[in-house]
Amino acid sequence: MRVCRTWSRWCYDKRLWPRMDLSRRKSLTPPMLSGVVRRQPRALDLSWTGVSKKQLMWLLNRLQGLQELVLSGCSWLSVSALGSAPLPALRLLDLRWIEDVKDSQLRELLLPPPDTKPGQTESRGRLQGVAELRLAGLELTDASLRLLLRHAPQLSALDLSHCAHVGDPSVHLLTAPTSPLRETLVHLNLAGKQSVHPASVFVPETGGHPLLTFLVSVTSTPPLGCHRLTDHCLPLFRRCPRLRRLDLRSCRQLSPEACARLAAAGPPGPFRCPEEKLLLKDS
Repeated sequence: MRVCRTWSRWCYDKRLWPRMDLSRRKSLTPPMLSGVVRRQPRALDLSWTGVSKKQLMWLLNRLQGLQELVLSGCSWLSVSALGSAPLPALRLLDLRWIEDVKDSQLRELLLPPPDTKPGQTESRGRLQGVAELRLAGLELTDASLRLLLRHAPQLSALDLSHCAHVGDPSVHLLTAPTSPLRETLVHLNLAGKQSVHPASVFVPETGGHPLLTFLVSVTSTPPLGCHRLTDHCLPLFRRCPRLRRLDLRSCRQLSPEACARLAAAGPPGPFRCPEEKLLLKDS
């Protein structure tokens, strides 16, 4: 299809493309990547794609105004490009369900670049300005949380759902008097509600019926909550005065009675519980 130059120019106006979604594509072609750069979106979804490290680095170096980046389900080999790319405007980073991500990999993303200029007294981490970080399903320990406190101090929303190593000591770290997140956290997700692995719904087995694959996934995927959390950690959430949403669903060692007591007390003011172990407070 041919169009006039004026129409073509209008179609590339970045005001028409604040968000771009290329999720669940097995391969990203050069014309796709060039089209993204020409439109300069503020939010880009590359989740569950076959984007390579080279492609991601090429994109990020040309999207200096990018504010939201979704990379859930991508390979660590490609996501490691974040360690070399400048992200000055980034406010939301989604790294859920990336395989083989442990403390050492997250350390690469959080620490300041190694090539700090001589005489520079303050080194800023790459995620210093990020306000929302999604880390569901990663094999992280308290060592990663300590790095978060130091190098991502402006977080207002943190997703640690399905992180099996998160326990009571993790909550102590997040709510300690020395933790900057104690004053900034508004949304905290520690749940593991019954859910389907995001890829299983859209990538059925070869020759299988999509609906059948979906049903098998639902019945075979158990809740993977932060099962190390106990009732002893619940009073610690009262230290977070700005907390508006606390999701503790499927944390099997947390009793509904203890969660109800926390909801009644609140940090400060009471919460409402639309579901068991889901605490919400209206703004």
